[in-house]
Amino acid sequence: MSYNLLKGKKGIIFGALNEQSIAWKVAEKAVEEGATITLSNTPIAVRMGEVSALSEKLNCEVIPADATSVEDLETVFKRSMEIFGGKVDFVLHSIGMSPNVRKRRTYDDLDYDMLDKTLDISAVSFHKMIQVAKKLDAISEYGSILALSYVAAQRTFFGYNDMADAKALLESIARSFGYIYGREHNVRINTISQSPTMTTAGSGVKGMDKLFDFADRMAPLGNASADECADYCIVMFSDLTRKVTMQNLFHDGGFSSVGMSFVQWLPTKKDLMSTKMKMVISFTVNR
Repeated sequence: MSYNLLKGKKGIIFGALNEQSIAWKVAEKAVEEGATITLSNTPIAVRMGEVSALSEKLNCEVIPADATSVEDLETVFKRSMEIFGGKVDFVLHSIGMSPNVRKRRTYDDLDYDMLDKTLDISAVSFHKMIQVAKKLDAISEYGSILALSYVAAQRTFFGYNDMADAKALLESIARSFGYIYGREHNVRINTISQSPTMTTAGSGVKGMDKLFDFADRMAPLGNASADECADYCIVMFSDLTRKVTMQNLFHDGGFSSVGMSFVQWLPTKKDLMSTKMKMVISFTVNR
C-alpha cells in the first residue's frame, strides 16, 4: 500500500545486488512511494548481478561506481543531478564487505591489508560519499542520508569479526558528519541498526543461521525482515522525520534492549510448552 511519502523526491540507492538485498527492497519501496531514483553498485556487481533487471523494472538508471573512489562517487552524484534536474533528497549507503570474514580469518589473526579494505569499503566509503555530496552541494535542505548498521558496533558477536569495527566507525561518521551537515545545510544523517538479515553479505558471516535464530528468539517482536527495514528507511527519507539526525536507530524487534530473556531458559517451543504444562499442573495441585 502506497502513502506517497516520497512523492516528488529524488534519491540514490547504493548497494542493491539482488532480491535478497535490503537496498533492493528500499529501491522498490521508494519508487512505490513516488520517488525518482538512481542505482549504484560496483562495476563487477552491475555486470554479474541482477541490478539491470531492477533498473528496468523501476525505470531508473544504474551508475556503476566503486564507493571507495572519490572520483567515481563524484560521477554518481553529478550524473544523478543531471537525471533529476536538481539536487538529491535522500541517499542510502548499503555497502559492506570483509575480506577477513570471507577468508575465515579470526579476529585475533587478522590480515591488516584486508582490515584496511574492510574499513574502507564498509565505513570510510560512507564518509567519502557524504564529503563528495557536501562539496558538490548535491543534497537538498532537510535531505536524508542513511547507512545500514548492526548491533555488533556496540556488543560482541562471535564471528562478526572486523565488520564490528567497521560498523562502529560507520556510526561515528554519521554522528560527526551529521553535526556539520546539519548545522550548515540542515541535512540529516542517521544509521539503522537492522536485525540479522539473510542477505548475500549477511549469509557470509560465520554461524549466521544460528545468530539469526538466536536473535529471533530473543527479540520480543522477532527479527525485522528486509521488507520491514525498507519501510523504516522510507520513513527516514520522508518529511515525517525532518528533525531526526545523528542517531543510530535500532530496528531489531527489541533485541538490542533485551538482557536475559525467557527463551534463553526455554530455547525451544517444545520446552516452552512443556514448562507451561508443568506450571498448569503445579497451579492445579497447589490450589
